[in-house]
Amino acid sequence: MNIMDTLGKMQKNPAVKNITVGDEVAVKTKIVEGEKERIQIFSGTIIAKKGSGIRETFTVRRIVQGEGVERIFPVHSPRLVGVTTTKSGKVRRAKLYYLRTKTGKATRLKEKFAEKEEPSQG
Repeated sequence: MNIMDTLGKMQKNPAVKNITVGDEVAVKTKIVEGEKERIQIFSGTIIAKKGSGIRETFTVRRIVQGEGVERIFPVHSPRLVGVTTTKSGKVRRAKLYYLRTKTGKATRLKEKFAEKEEPSQG
């Protein structure tokens, strides 16, 4: 087994589970200011996922006061406390870079609903 694979398995972050492109998420990161620690939340839409293994990253985009703000998070960073999915978007692309040129309602994505199991009769 490769040394990088072994190190990668040891440093995986269990806080990130099943995030996909198009999801609206709230990313909680640990911020250290001097001796104080606090949790900062960055919420937005995942527009890209890159890399694999320990080097995997995802890009989150949101609009703040009319300006687009994007932030790239390493999935397995120790500063990443948790990721909560608020909505799942229905998309057909792996990268949603076209959202950068859209404004207003055009940036909204259709919501993906989980299929419900029908109760069996009998």
